[in-house]
Amino acid sequence: MTKSEKFKLVENYIIENQNAHYRLAYSYVKNKESALDIIQDSIMKALRSIDSLEQIGYLKTWFYRILINTSIDFIHKNKRMIVVEDEVLDFHLPSHEMDVPDIDLYEAIDHLTPRQKTLIILRFFEDMKIEDIAATLGVNQNTIKTRLYAALRKLRTNMEEKVKV
Repeated sequence: MTKSEKFKLVENYIIENQNAHYRLAYSYVKNKESALDIIQDSIMKALRSIDSLEQIGYLKTWFYRILINTSIDFIHKNKRMIVVEDEVLDFHLPSHEMDVPDIDLYEAIDHLTPRQKTLIILRFFEDMKIEDIAATLGVNQNTIKTRLYAALRKLRTNMEEKVKV
């Protein structure tokens, strides 16, 4: 397959799945502009390294790996910066006392390590199968299962601590 054919396939894939890519980036940074920056950086990285895509069948896992790594890099570079959009504030501030969203869950997920957060997001928010997560992250399926269960235990502990407070 020629380089121009790969470019076209990658371009089509990115356009067709832009909502999923945005959702994944946003789940890391909780900010519209930052998520869009991550997507833009990921696209640039993907196009620059298009030669590393050896099999088109791995296009999704190849791009997700780039997107996840770019998201984690962004978080590390901007640790101290916390930006909250009005929509996020509106979402977290209930209009009625009985209308409370799952704030504790999202806060508990944010307290996980980047690796654990990635596993939770891919498995439960992106609805990826264990084998797809393993392929995306380049890790053995059993390792993914072990890490996922550890992340879930930590998430449960974080949630239980929130309830006690």
